Amino acid sequence: MLGELKETKMRVSLALVALLILSGCENMSQTQQRTLSGGAIGTAGGAIIGAMAGNAGLGAAIGAGVGLAGGYVYDRHRQAEERSFQQGVAAGRSGNPQ
Repeated sequence: MLGELKETKMRVSLALVALLILSGCENMSQTQQRTLSGGAIGTAGGAIIGAMAGNAGLGAAIGAGVGLAGGYVYDRHRQAEERSFQQGVAAGRSGNPQ
């Protein structure tokens, strides 16, 4: 009974933290939003896996680190795609496609 109560509190706390984090993303750059979103998703996923393995806090910490890194790498990929697209548009408009 006590274990279930702790687990429920942990889930509610994680949900509230994720809500607060995501609601503050309005004035952030795309890089900040993607990195923070990756961290929040990683934290939640890590906490769930960690809870199943017996240590939700450690799982959340590991998940946060992996999620932050993943969000940042994803952002860099999207920026490279956007640069390539813009170069293609500029080349097409100049009449000199490469």
